[in-house]
Amino acid sequence: MNITEIKTGGLGGQGVILAGMIIGRAASIYADLHATLTQSFGPEARGSACGASIVISDEPVEYPYVTNPNILLVMSQEACNRFAPDLAPGGILLYETDLVQPADLPEGVRPFGVPATRIAEELHRRMVANIVMVGFLAAMTDLVSTDALRQSVEASVPDGTQTLNLSAFDKGYAYGVALKEGQAAPA
Repeated sequence: MNITEIKTGGLGGQGVILAGMIIGRAASIYADLHATLTQSFGPEARGSACGASIVISDEPVEYPYVTNPNILLVMSQEACNRFAPDLAPGGILLYETDLVQPADLPEGVRPFGVPATRIAEELHRRMVANIVMVGFLAAMTDLVSTDALRQSVEASVPDGTQTLNLSAFDKGYAYGVALKEGQAAPA
């Protein structure tokens, strides 16, 4: 059984739970894998800590909770400080460079940053920074196919916003590809 644990974290209003739902949907509906998702919220909806935990497997998932994520996607310093120590050896940390400064990471963790908020602002909609992060995840991991994630974005966002959200996804993906090829400024 091949299992991948993913955790998304940030503040309420950043869309990190939607990002987790998109990842889980991509795996379970568009990539023919099995996935579970659990969510956590702070006491308030906006501005407090929140996140999603996704378990993806090629067989039915027996335990739906993330204990040592292989991939951590964070959009707030609080989420990074709280969840990064639990990253699995060799895990991947994906973070928003303007909001997060990783420090004291476990040995072997590979950090990759993207200025998701700035990229979203180029699209004149700061609220799609979470989708930029999902596109970045597509470029930096082999979790599920880029096509499966794009389909999931399209199916998960409100009607009338698909074009904007797919543009945000594509920009995050392009940044990741350029970073891997050494063409983007490292975060």
